[in-house]
Amino acid sequence: MPASGSFEKLVLVTRKTRLEELIERFNTFAQAKFYIEHSGGDFGDYVAEHDAYQRSLDITRRSIEVGLKLQVLDRELVPTYLFTSQDVIVTLGQDGLVANTAKYVAGQPILAVNPDPQRFDGILLPYAVDAVKPALQHMLAGNFRAAAITLAEARLNDGQRLLAFNDLFIGAKSHTSARYRLRFRDATESQSSSGIIVSTGAGSTGWLSSVFNQTAGMLSLFGKGTLTPAPLSWGDENLIFVVREPFVSRHSTARTVAGTLAKQSPLTIESQMPSAGVVFSDGVEADRLDFNSGAIATIGIAPEKANLVMPS
Repeated sequence: MPASGSFEKLVLVTRKTRLEELIERFNTFAQAKFYIEHSGGDFGDYVAEHDAYQRSLDITRRSIEVGLKLQVLDRELVPTYLFTSQDVIVTLGQDGLVANTAKYVAGQPILAVNPDPQRFDGILLPYAVDAVKPALQHMLAGNFRAAAITLAEARLNDGQRLLAFNDLFIGAKSHTSARYRLRFRDATESQSSSGIIVSTGAGSTGWLSSVFNQTAGMLSLFGKGTLTPAPLSWGDENLIFVVREPFVSRHSTARTVAGTLAKQSPLTIESQMPSAGVVFSDGVEADRLDFNSGAIATIGIAPEKANLVMPS
């Protein structure tokens, strides 16, 4: 990380609240309130969440006034923003904001702030708003500790590339079956499934865990034993992939439905979908690569890491 004198800008990454998204959808506060209340929802909860976020945003902005230029950046603009090594990065939002920012900041340390500890557990949010100022001072002085987090990478044969903090999904954008040819280690087979999930250590308690839960429940129901999820740490140099709902037919098999990816053993997937094939990351369908016939994706561990600033 550069010395404090070489920093040029502080980038504060924010996100719209649920209330703001509702108002965008229904045009006015009153119409949003009418819709939620007539659907039986608690509109007051949306307002309380919004107010808490705005208070945290105000405190955070005052805390980061350290003489650097300030760029406030909405989450939607992160994929198109050019981050540099002279940027100090602070995120204010839920865990997903950290995941969606980390993929684009080229390994720059991220100071992740929990805007509402009463509402969000914040596994990836080690700082409350009142701790931002001293934490930032330590960062600027180069006196901080960062946790290195393994990222997953999808690289297409045309050179396109997508990173994932939590997980990658490879499949069809709709509920139709995904058709592809899978190569892993010495195995090659044509498959038809609901798609493939590739999880990092950071994401192993998320989407991947739901697959383990489903499988464990079926094993218990049919008396076939138990299943313990594979433990992965944030910095684990392995990824886990699982094939969702593989279908066996004359044209598809299901011999390779899960595995552990290491640097020496990537996963290769060749699309056999004329259209609607996608690779997306971290549950954000807009953050995707098209994956149609002729496309070949190599899935493995990314060379760069995400770096999350941690309390000393």
